[in-house]
Amino acid sequence: MRVGTANSYDSTISNLNTRQGDLVDLQEKLSAGKRVVRASDDPTGAAQAERAMTRTDRIEVEQRALNLQRNAMAAAEATLGDANSVLQTLRDLVIAAGDGIYNPVNRSSIASQMRGLRDQLFALSNRLDTNGVPLFGGLASALEPFTDLVAGVSFNGLSGQRAASTVAIPSVLDGQAIWMNVPSGNGVFNIALGGANGGRLWTDTGQVLSPTALTGNDYTLSFSVNAATGATTYDIVNASTATTVAAGQAYVDGQDIAFDGLSFTAHGAPADGDTLQLTASTRTDLFAVVDAAIAGVDGAGNDAALSQAIALALTEIDAGMDRLQSARGFAGDLLNRADNIDNRQEAKVLQLAADRSRAEDMDMVQGISDFQNQQTGYDAALRTYAQVQRLSLFNYLG
Repeated sequence: MRVGTANSYDSTISNLNTRQGDLVDLQEKLSAGKRVVRASDDPTGAAQAERAMTRTDRIEVEQRALNLQRNAMAAAEATLGDANSVLQTLRDLVIAAGDGIYNPVNRSSIASQMRGLRDQLFALSNRLDTNGVPLFGGLASALEPFTDLVAGVSFNGLSGQRAASTVAIPSVLDGQAIWMNVPSGNGVFNIALGGANGGRLWTDTGQVLSPTALTGNDYTLSFSVNAATGATTYDIVNASTATTVAAGQAYVDGQDIAFDGLSFTAHGAPADGDTLQLTASTRTDLFAVVDAAIAGVDGAGNDAALSQAIALALTEIDAGMDRLQSARGFAGDLLNRADNIDNRQEAKVLQLAADRSRAEDMDMVQGISDFQNQQTGYDAALRTYAQVQRLSLFNYLG
């Protein structure tokens, strides 16, 4: 077969251009360290690398949000710790107010200190995070979730707690559940002195003896004093059903009084006609508990009323502290969860980086070897072309 000189030249030049293009392309990939520089190099690998980049960017956004949420929750946890410290100081003052060495003037001074602590407690409930968002707003976005009114503190937010997800934690706690959900009395029932009592009668906050025997009804205890003998008895009436539970029971100072699954200890010397009112426990707020404690310390008319107020205040303050401590534990759990999320996200980023590397990065050892082979082939093509292009029939005619 006869091969024309021009055709041979064209074919050789085309091969040289192809080899040169391959060599330049390989050099570009080596310089970038990438096997896939553009999508046309490997559409599948380019798509895999793009997905890995997109997921990595999304994780970075989620991590920035998580850091803000973690900072807010750390502030909430610290605030609850501060509130618990304030309540502990209030509790110590309540105990001090019951000391017999103090007179009404001294207790009034203690009540003034308690009012200052109460103001601190209210300020803590409205504390904001670094972005100006209330820490205890619940599901709403009120700038001040709590308002201090004459009738008492009200919650302006929306009660509820946002749940954590696999990539985020809530940055706000439910202020209604934390600050406005304290059980009154001992958590099951309340004991109050009759408003017209004239004797020296007070009680502890009581306890539950048998939960299955509790009726949840209200009761009235009426005391009678025999003028001739001085003996004191009491009657118990179920105020909810208007039935007599017990009648003519002998009263002994410091002895337990038990009925219908509950029990309490009465102290002092009741006057004829004095009463005790037992009602089912309700839900109150922490600020009302403190206000009642202040009123009991500052306005108790006698030692019996003061003892009753102090016993109730200590029990309800303890219940409020339990609520704060429980919420603080929940905040700590969320912070631990944030750390776990952070660790998982970092692991995902490393995995995505490895996926992207496998999809588009070049094996440098293999790439250099291929480049050297290409370079050797291109050099050989240039040398053979230089030899072939001098071959012509005319070189031998003459």
